[in-house]
Order: sequence, then structure tokens, then C-alpha cells
Amino acid sequence: MLYLLALLLHRLPLAMGQYDICKSWVTTDDGPSWEFYACQPKAMRMKDYVTVRVDPAGITCGDPPERFCTHENPYLCSDECDASNPDLAHPPKLMFDSEDEGLATYWQSVTWRRYPEPLLANITLSWNKSIELTDDIVITFEYGRPTIMMLEKSLDNGRTWHPYQYYADDCMEAFSMPARRVRDLSTTSANRVLCTEEYSRWVGSKKEKTVRFEVRDRFAIFAGPDLKNMDNLYTRLESAKGLKDFFTVTDLRMRLLRPALGGTYVQRENLYKYFYAVSNIEVTGRCKCNLHANLCTFKEGSLQCECEHNTTGQDCGKCKKNFRSRSWRAGSYLPLPNGSPNACAAAGSAFGNCECYGHSNRCSYIDFLNVVTCVSCKHNTRGQHCQHCRLGFYRNSSAELDDENVCIECNCNQIGSLHDRCNETGYCECKEGATGPKCDDCLPNYYWRQGCFPNVCDEELLLCQNGGTCYQNQRCICPVGFKGVLCQQSRCEADKKDCDGAHSTRAGLGTVLLGVLALQLRGFVDL
Repeated sequence: MLYLLALLLHRLPLAMGQYDICKSWVTTDDGPSWEFYACQPKAMRMKDYVTVRVDPAGITCGDPPERFCTHENPYLCSDECDASNPDLAHPPKLMFDSEDEGLATYWQSVTWRRYPEPLLANITLSWNKSIELTDDIVITFEYGRPTIMMLEKSLDNGRTWHPYQYYADDCMEAFSMPARRVRDLSTTSANRVLCTEEYSRWVGSKKEKTVRFEVRDRFAIFAGPDLKNMDNLYTRLESAKGLKDFFTVTDLRMRLLRPALGGTYVQRENLYKYFYAVSNIEVTGRCKCNLHANLCTFKEGSLQCECEHNTTGQDCGKCKKNFRSRSWRAGSYLPLPNGSPNACAAAGSAFGNCECYGHSNRCSYIDFLNVVTCVSCKHNTRGQHCQHCRLGFYRNSSAELDDENVCIECNCNQIGSLHDRCNETGYCECKEGATGPKCDDCLPNYYWRQGCFPNVCDEELLLCQNGGTCYQNQRCICPVGFKGVLCQQSRCEADKKDCDGAHSTRAGLGTVLLGVLALQLRGFVDL
């Protein structure tokens, strides 16, 4: 029980994973909407969905039937391989079957009866689908591990192949490469193809059956030995060039180049003990869905991502027909913890390479309108794709749409303007008499006094009459005996006798002085 618990905990970091939710229904200031996240399917046993091919033709034992023996009993060659007898046959499918405890079933090659001609065998695993490795590839051999083999990968369904790892009992002799261990790699060499001697030397123990391609040890370079710092791993997968593709395959090929020798040279007198036998191949990974799906199903003989974010295709590698207003992009693990969905947007929307121009990292799909819209636009932007400026701001013509300073505040004068909005050139809408981009100036024949007011008088058109003096276009200072806005009315019209003599002069002078004093108090005259 303790062993099973330890094994479970050992697998826990990769089994739990992150990015398992593609979208969530949330409520914002703009109302309820879908919030999208980068997402990926859970890891699973990929051997359940694989097709296998073994070549060259005739490399599988049993046709014709032949005897073989083992290194433990090299001269007791009583075992037989016969393709016509189900109990004695060893077809390729036995590398992937469920084995009863204590009873190994395995594929087996012919013996090395044509020595010194090389005994070569290729085992090709194909998924017809991009997958991402999440754990070690483990190959279990019966009757000894090969002394020389190669693991190759393809990213294009077997059209081209690339070395993945070399295995040999002497790396320098076999591949002209020094032997290295994955655990000795650094952050800058985590995707290096190397040769290892760890799985090829004869140890004489039946327990030493497995050959590994160490995925976990390469992950541990970034996530730590217990794979607890998965955030750092996801960051490096996104930012380090070629690292994500290193763990991505459509096909794997094992090239078996020399069988187990039993710790000695080839004994030509007994070639029946040299052959390959593989009982199990474990490949753990997830469907590559470009971070646009969290489910992957097996349909019509192949794996298929259940695409979200308005994407489609086996790997969610393109936008749906009505959502191609922008170029398709894979989702991103960054920023942590939810990543960027980079969802495809509805056709007819006018925006560039980034659907929200970098002013929002959240999108909402309005199902009944068949529209995708950006949510919570920042940097004073608004609109379906954050392509317009908020009210009170206008477009900075010298900035690109994805610039944080694309929208400039109108700064309309609160007194001189009708409201705080401006047009696309930054001009505010002014009240009567006001002018200027911000409505903080007055038109001719208007004066500023906490707003623009028409001139009462001036030196050209609205002249003060009867010798009156125009004061700052705001009023006429009238001489003795006259009043009115333009000094156009005589004070003596009602009673002419009051206008004669010194009394009238003194009264008029007193009136003028009182008027000047009043102007001083009101701030109209500077002494």
C-alpha cells in the first residue's frame, strides 16, 4: 500500500497539471459573459490509440518457424516461435496488450542467424495526430536490452525523421558521441539530443529490462526534482525557442541496431540466442490542441481535439469559417496562471494581429449574436475589439492601435465646453462665444469671465455714448449726467432743473465716485 501511495505521489504533479479550463461564465461591469483561458487536455496512455508497424518485412519471427534460446540457458534452445500457432506466435500487437501478472507477452524478431549481416529492426508508432509527451517513454525488453539502438521522432506523420536519443554500450564507438546523462543537462541544453550508456550494458539481471527516454528528468531542469515548480516549466516551454516542439511528436521510431550479447562478443556457434523481444511500450502524453481544448476524443480511428475558442481542426489549428477576421494563433501559457487564449474572432470585425490590440486579455463569445467581444478594455479604450477610445478621450494619431497611449484625454474646459467629450481630432464642443481646442478662449466680441460673455462695449462697434469710457469691454463708465449700458440715457430727463448748477455737478461727481468705488470692490478696476 505504501508503495502504491508513493507511486501515486510521484505521478501527481504531471497528472494534476494546469490549464484544464477553457472558459468560465463570469459577471463584469459589462454584464455576464464568457471568459476564455488557455487550456489543454489531461495526460493519458497514448499506447491505447497507437498504430504500430514493424519492418523490414520478415523481421518478426515465426514465418518460417524457428527455435531460439536465451542467454541464461544458451544451449537449451527448446523455445519455438511459430506465427501459425497462436500460443507460439509473437506478433507486434503483443507490445501493447494487457498482460496477466507474471506472464509476459511480447513481440519477437527473428534470430541473428545471418550474422555477420546486421540484425536491424524498426518499430514505428504512429498516432496520426500531434501529441505532447508528459512522462518518460518506457520500453520493456525481454531476454536482454539492445546494445545499440536509436529513438527517432517525426513531427509530420512520418515524412521526415529526427534523432531523439542514442543508446549504446559504447557511445563513442557506436555513434562517435561521448556518453551523457539527461540529469546533467542545463537549462540551455534541455532539448539536446544525446547518447546514453545507462540502458545498454549487460548487467546479467532479469530485472534490468527497461529503456527510457527521460522526459521527467528534462522537465525537472526547470520544475525542480519533484516537479513542484510547474509554473517555471510552463514559462520556459512558452519562452524557450524549440523547447515545446522538442516534446511534441506525431510518430516515434525505435531503430534496433544490435541485440543483447550477454556481456560477451558474438558467439557464432550459437546465433539462436541473439534477437529482439519487446513486451511493452509506455507512452504518456496529451493531445496537442494548441491550448485551445481541454478534451480529446477518439473518433473514426484517430484522436481529435474538442476545440474551443472558435477554433477547429484535428489540432485546433485554424479558425472556424465565420471567425477568420484575424490570423490564427496558438494559445499561450503566459501570463500565468491562466495564459492567453488567443481566441478566433467573428468575421466582419476590423482589427489587426491582436484581437484586442493588447488592451484586454479576456474575450466573451455572445452566442445568440455569434459575436466575440473583448472584455474590460484598458488604456481608455472601448469597443468590440478595444479599437475605439472611451468618451472623454480621442485617438492619438501618432500612435499605433496597440500602443498603451493610443487614447489621449480630451481635457475640455469644464466652463467653456458643453461636455467633456471631443471629436477624433481632440476638439471639444464649445458653448456660445467660446472657442479653442479645449473651449478655454473666447470668440471676437466676447470676453472671459468664468465663461464667455458678449462684449458690452468696444473701441470700434459698440462705442460708449456721451463721452462714456469703455472698461475692458464689460461696461461703459458714464460721465456726469448720463446712465445706461452705453451711457445713452440722460439722468436729467425726468427733472431738468435738478441738472442745473453746482448741486447737479456735485451730485453727478458723487455718483461717479460711488460708481468707481463699487467697481473696485467688485474687482473691475485696478488701483
